[in-house]
Amino acid sequence: MTDTTSQPIPPQRKSFVQQLELDTRLLGMVGAFIILCIGFDFFTEGRFLTPRNIFNLTIQTVSVAIMACGMVFIIVTRHIDLSVGALLATCSAIMAITQTDILPNMMGLGLGHPLIAPISIIVGIAAGALIGAFHGYLVGYLTIPAFIVTLGGLLVWRNVGWFLTRGQTIGPLDETFMAFGGINGTLGPSLSWIVGGVLTVAAIAAMWNSRRSKASHDFPVKPVWAELTLSAIIASAIMGFIWVLNSYEIPTARLRRMFEARGEVMPEGFTTTYGLPISVLLLIGIAIAMTILARRTRLGRYIFATGGNPDAAELSGINTRLLTVKIFALMGALCAISAVVASARLANHTNDIGTLDELRVIAAAVIGGTALSGGLGTIHGAILGALIMQSLQSGMAMVGVDAPYQNIVVGVVLVAAVLIDIIYRKRTGDH
Repeated sequence: MTDTTSQPIPPQRKSFVQQLELDTRLLGMVGAFIILCIGFDFFTEGRFLTPRNIFNLTIQTVSVAIMACGMVFIIVTRHIDLSVGALLATCSAIMAITQTDILPNMMGLGLGHPLIAPISIIVGIAAGALIGAFHGYLVGYLTIPAFIVTLGGLLVWRNVGWFLTRGQTIGPLDETFMAFGGINGTLGPSLSWIVGGVLTVAAIAAMWNSRRSKASHDFPVKPVWAELTLSAIIASAIMGFIWVLNSYEIPTARLRRMFEARGEVMPEGFTTTYGLPISVLLLIGIAIAMTILARRTRLGRYIFATGGNPDAAELSGINTRLLTVKIFALMGALCAISAVVASARLANHTNDIGTLDELRVIAAAVIGGTALSGGLGTIHGAILGALIMQSLQSGMAMVGVDAPYQNIVVGVVLVAAVLIDIIYRKRTGDH
């Protein structure tokens, strides 16, 4: 018998992507989105990737993306919410009536009063949270399946919204309220650059603070060059986005009307751009808050623990019933915020607002990587999923694809995305 000396196994060389520690699934989504945009730009002869279309695309995505952030928590805990579109319509109706009827007639607040918009928004968010909490109570404490509760909610709240307005279009809405609608409220070029710079600094600082925290606890960290590369990518993405939005000039006729509304005369040859919409800034704020909630708070840990194994979570002392109420209440509040954005963009409350939004929201969350089996999902993935969905629909409309074919394509993409996600999780062992 001969003695053998064990040779040390040489460490495997990591690829560039592995050293950056980027989520390969997220990279695949980003790649698919880029290919989609380039393809539509080719078929529309360069009209898809113009600053104007990108601006419109972002403000059209906001409403669904906000609700998709809440849907991540719903699906992570193995529930579903089919009522979000109908709840959006009810909250929109409540806010429209509050600012056009209740506040002027009952409280004497005239048109344009500075309190009309904030009071209307608070009332709408409170109503959405209460309705959502009621759904959560039925699911959590009365153990009625969420599918049934929210399917009933879809029918109930859609028609409650109709009865509140008697099927009429309510408007025009308050001018301050409409600032949340996108084109009616933007920061302008200078302030947009400032906000972009602040977001860039904050994102890079958060990344380096995370590295410092890992190093202080002796956890492995990425090479410095990898951190610098990610910092450059983040800065380029944020400032590039601001640059594109700042490239969309306000039409001369609209500029002239804006000057006339202020009683001024527009200088000859004057031009300016829209910049970052307030609605997009609102979405960014909600995304940051929801991400912090998911990763840094006890509630977030409870949500993902419950989704991973509900029985074990309950045995460990988590009040899963109350947790369900909180999640659905949060979803209701986000539906109300989406109602602000959707109705402000239209400048009116309409009877069909939010129609089929429940399907778009669920599709955005699922395409963004939220597992229907529970326990897995990200906020940024859901927002990217919403952007992909909106880009797909807008691109097909620009190409001239008929509406029935658009729905067929969206349905096929949704099923394909779920199939790809299942295959990916099986190969990576991420169940």
